[in-house]
Amino acid sequence: MPPAPKKRRRTPRQLLRGVRRRTRRAAGRVRRVFWRSLQLRVVTSTMVISIVVVAVLGVFLMQQIVRTTLETRESAAKSEAQADRNAVLGYLNQPAEAAKQPVESGQALQPGGSSPLSQATEALARRAGSASRYSVIIRNEGLSGEFYGTTNIDPVSIPARQRDELFKKEAGEDSTWYTPLYYKGQPDQPVPGMIIGTRLDTWGTRLDSSYEIYHLVPLDKEEKTLASVQQMIILVGAGLVLLLAAISSLVTRQVVTPVRLARQAAERLAAGRLDERLKVRGEDDLARLATSFNEMAANLALKIHQLEELSQVQRQFVSDVSHELRTPLTTVRMAADLLYDAREDFDPMAARSAELMQNQLNRFEAMLADLLEISRYDAGAADLDVDSVDVRDVVLRAVADSEALAERHSTRFDLRLPGEPCMAEMDSRRVERILRNLLFNAIEHGEGRDIVVSVAADRDAVAVAVRDHGVGLKPGEENLVFDRFWRADPSRARTIGGTGLGLAISREDAILHGGWLQAWGSHGEGSQFRLSLPRVAGAVLRGSPLPLVPPEVEMRRTWRGHMTPVLSPAVADGGRDAD
Repeated sequence: MPPAPKKRRRTPRQLLRGVRRRTRRAAGRVRRVFWRSLQLRVVTSTMVISIVVVAVLGVFLMQQIVRTTLETRESAAKSEAQADRNAVLGYLNQPAEAAKQPVESGQALQPGGSSPLSQATEALARRAGSASRYSVIIRNEGLSGEFYGTTNIDPVSIPARQRDELFKKEAGEDSTWYTPLYYKGQPDQPVPGMIIGTRLDTWGTRLDSSYEIYHLVPLDKEEKTLASVQQMIILVGAGLVLLLAAISSLVTRQVVTPVRLARQAAERLAAGRLDERLKVRGEDDLARLATSFNEMAANLALKIHQLEELSQVQRQFVSDVSHELRTPLTTVRMAADLLYDAREDFDPMAARSAELMQNQLNRFEAMLADLLEISRYDAGAADLDVDSVDVRDVVLRAVADSEALAERHSTRFDLRLPGEPCMAEMDSRRVERILRNLLFNAIEHGEGRDIVVSVAADRDAVAVAVRDHGVGLKPGEENLVFDRFWRADPSRARTIGGTGLGLAISREDAILHGGWLQAWGSHGEGSQFRLSLPRVAGAVLRGSPLPLVPPEVEMRRTWRGHMTPVLSPAVADGGRDAD
C-alpha cells in the first residue's frame, strides 16, 4: 500500500486569507440577518440610542455627584482649618509667663511638650481625632523649616510647588489642592487626599515668626463611596438599556408579527394560492390592514379567474380556428398549386395573379403554423424530439435558409464558428426555427449592415449570438420584444410578413429546452440576441459561454468611463483648441 500523501501545511499568509474570508462570510450573514429583520433593526437602534442617552446622563450625573461631594468635603475642611488656625494663634499668643518652656531653634514640636506649639499640636490632635478624619502639619519658617505633625503623616505629601505658592500668599489666605497622601511606614500605599494650606504670622508677639499650617484630609472613603455610586449607576444604566430593549422588542413584535403574517400570506397568494386570507383581530390599524388585504385578495382572485376564463376562451378560439382553417386551406392549396403549375398557359395578368396567390398562401400557411404552435404551448402539449447534434450544423442550415432574404436586403452574414464540434442534446428542428426567427429579425432591423453570428461552447452549455448593427432597442424593450404581437415601432412598415409571434415562439422553444433567450440593445448601436442551451437535456443552465453585451460595446464603454474624467476640453471636443 503506498504511503498516504502528507497534508500540505498552509503558510501564514494563506491562514490570514482564510481568516479574512471566514470573517467576511460571517459579517455578510450578520448583515443579511440585520437588514431582513425589522424587529432586530428596531431593537438594535433602540439599544444604541439608549446606551448613548444613558451614558451621557450617567457621566453628567456622576460629575455632579463628584463635584457636590468634593465641594461639601472641602467646605467642611476649610471650616475646620479656620477653627484650627484660630486655636493655634491663641496658643502662640499666650503671655510669656504662661509658657513653661521657651521655644528654641530647631526644636521638634511633638505632643507631650510644654511649649505653645506643643500645646497647640496636642489640641489639634484632639480636635482631629483619628487619622482617617484629617491630619495637621505645622511648619515653622523661622526654626530651620522643620515640619511638625499631629499623626504619622509624611511631610512629603505636601508638594514643593504648592508650598512655594502658599509662601507667596497673604497671611490667613487659604490654598487648596488635591494630591496623594503618604503615611510613614506606608510609602507605597498613598491614599487620595486634599490639602488645605494657610499661613499664620505672629510678628509683634513673643514668638516673632511665620508658620505654615497644612490640613491633610484623606478622601479614601469618598473615593469608595463614589466608586460604589459609579457601579450602581452603571448597573442601573445597563438594566435600563436592557429594559428598554425588551420593551421595544415587545412593542415591535406586536407590530411586526401581523406584518410578517401579511408578508407570508402575500407570498402564498403570489404563489397561486388565491384562497389565502388573514385573520382579523380587533379594530385597530393592523386589523383594518388585514381586512383590506382580504378584500384585495378576493378581488384579485375574482379578476384572475375571469382572466383565466377569458384566456381559455381565446386559446380555444385560436386553436379551433387554426384547426378549422386547415381543411379549407388544403383545398385552396390544391387548387392554387394547379393554377400555379399551369401559369405559363395563362395570359400575363392571370399568371401574375397565380404567383401572388401562391405567395400569399405560403404566408398564410406560415401564419397558421405559428398559431397552431403557440396554441400547443398554451395547451401544454409541446414536447421535444431530442438528439445529439452539432450546433454548427444547425446554425449553417438556418443561415442557408435566410440567405435569399439577406440578399434581397443587401445584408451579409459574418459567421464566427469554433473549429471543433459543439455537440449538444436538443431538438434541432425547434432550435433551427429559433435561429431563423433571430436571423429574420436581424435582417428586418439591421438596415443592410452585416449580421454577426457567433457560436461558443463550454463544459456545460452552448450559445449562439445574433448581432445586428441597426436601430437597436430603447431602454426597457429587452423583455418586450418577446411578447406576442409586440412591435418596437408601430409606425414602421414591415418588409417581412409575419404574425408577430416569431420571437414569442422562440422564447417558448428555448424554455422548453431549459435554456435562455435574451436580448440586448442600445439605440444607435444595434442589438444582440443570445440563445443559451444546456449541453445535456434536462440539465440546469447556470451560465452562458457568450456575453450578452457585445465585447466591443463593453470595451468602448469601459474606455470612455476611464478616459472621460482625465480628458482636457480640447481633446474632449475632438481635438479643437479650447478658447
